[in-house]
Amino acid sequence: MNGVTFKIDGLEELEAKLKKLADHKRIKNAARRSLRRGANVVAAAAKRNAGSIDDPKTRNSIQKNIAVRGGGSKRERRVGGAMMRVGIRGGARNMSKYGEFRGGGSSNPGGDTFYWRFLEFGTSQIAARPFMRNAMAQSADQAVSTIAKAASVEVDKELAKINVS
Repeated sequence: MNGVTFKIDGLEELEAKLKKLADHKRIKNAARRSLRRGANVVAAAAKRNAGSIDDPKTRNSIQKNIAVRGGGSKRERRVGGAMMRVGIRGGARNMSKYGEFRGGGSSNPGGDTFYWRFLEFGTSQIAARPFMRNAMAQSADQAVSTIAKAASVEVDKELAKINVS
């Protein structure tokens, strides 16, 4: 994403509101909800892209396994703030010492789609057909805009809860 610039209107107003919430844990809640809305934009683009490469002859569907998840408290502490991830359910499995994939993925809504990374990054036998990276590139502007708009609304909700004006 080199060379990408963003212009966000209304940031000064949002910063003033955030300063009022600075001592409250509610700011994390507002940030997570805002980030989730932006991540949903990227996930929708990834689902559209995955739909074009999914094989309709099989029961497995990468598109159905795309999910938005929180970063987890340990990871959020390490990076210093709230975060959201867009990924594939069951997609981070490792090879066992016997040469087979460990972990169950057949219970996922789209079945066992461990092979998504072979399509995304390619192998020595097949060329890469990226759908996740393209989704991020296609929807980055819209996701950032969505996050900015949602952040203002979510911060207002949190301010109303603590009765700060």
